[in-house]
Amino acid sequence: MLTPQQAQSRDIFFEGVRHFESGRLDDALACFERCHALTPGRPSVLGNLGITLHRLGRAREAVPLLQRATAAEPTFPDAWAALGLAHEALGEWARAAQALQRALALSETSPALWFALGQCAMRLGKTADALPAFDRALALDPAFADAWSQRGGLLRDAGRLDEAAHSFERAIAAGADRELHAYYLAAVRGGHAAPPATAPRRYVQRLFDDYAAEFAQHLVDGLDYRAPNVLLQPLIDSGRRWRRVIDLGCGTGLCGRLLAPTSDAIDGVDLSAAMLEQARKLGVYRELVQADIVEHLAAAAPGSADLVVAADVLIYVGEPTALFEAVARVLQRGGVFALTVEAPTNGQDLQLLPSLRYAHAAAGVRRLAERVGFAVESLLNAPIRHEQGRPVAGHYFTLRRT
Repeated sequence: MLTPQQAQSRDIFFEGVRHFESGRLDDALACFERCHALTPGRPSVLGNLGITLHRLGRAREAVPLLQRATAAEPTFPDAWAALGLAHEALGEWARAAQALQRALALSETSPALWFALGQCAMRLGKTADALPAFDRALALDPAFADAWSQRGGLLRDAGRLDEAAHSFERAIAAGADRELHAYYLAAVRGGHAAPPATAPRRYVQRLFDDYAAEFAQHLVDGLDYRAPNVLLQPLIDSGRRWRRVIDLGCGTGLCGRLLAPTSDAIDGVDLSAAMLEQARKLGVYRELVQADIVEHLAAAAPGSADLVVAADVLIYVGEPTALFEAVARVLQRGGVFALTVEAPTNGQDLQLLPSLRYAHAAAGVRRLAERVGFAVESLLNAPIRHEQGRPVAGHYFTLRRT
């Protein structure tokens, strides 16, 4: 028989459940906290309190409660699920995967949990585990657009391009971002479709916001990335002092750091706020602006710079005419435009590769440069980076404004 205190806790608990099911999470939280005060330690109360905190975006507070709930009641699938999702929200991928596996062992009917497990596997570098997880999610919900999208990305990375294209088509049919997935489709279809003129802004911004913290170390140490050094060292060795440099797609500041000793002022522009925050820590930039590079140049005063740098930027630009015209406008006569491009593999002037990067033929860059008022001062054919131990061919241009 329940004591009066236990009966009161029970009634408050059921009131909390009603609030939770109706989406009144703050009211549900208040009820579950009162229950916990009246009858501390009960797994159902701990679990629902943790689940509600997770749903409110308070993952760090939810985790210890959910750990206590699952320790006391190991067959509590909702608590295991919330624990896994809370760990995922905190970026604790291995712990998230373990908890999600426990939840799915008790109930395999949640496509969202299979999807989350696949995401964790990708974060942990276990791509062989990720694809089956996405397949399980899609078996339960064939209209799961994000699962089709992630599945397509895994297949693209594995070189299974036709299967990747099918997944991206299914993602679009299920309501995924059409512009973004058209870009993915063009990358895996090769020459079967004309590539979009440029990478979607949301894609580039999200890619580098996620990548910012480990960007420089991964590029230099992991991919043997030497493009800024190869591109800029001849300019540094020339002895010329630069009055104003514009560093397009400045990222974390790899180019700015090299140019600082020979420049009076360096301004950087990038789509990624996280990248700009890393660049700001170097203390070498006069100004850092979050903007589209062509739009930024269009707002700059004509002839206001004597050096514009675009190291590994055109891989996300695609059709470069607007960029070249904008750079020509902002450079003073005799000013320099230093840039790199990745070399195409199909002999075309412009190619969108399965890596989701654009490649530009040297001959096409030369023709465009001369058309908009540049003379090709130097062209070096050399690797841009290494991927899977193989050099990625590229072209290093130094153009002079005539």
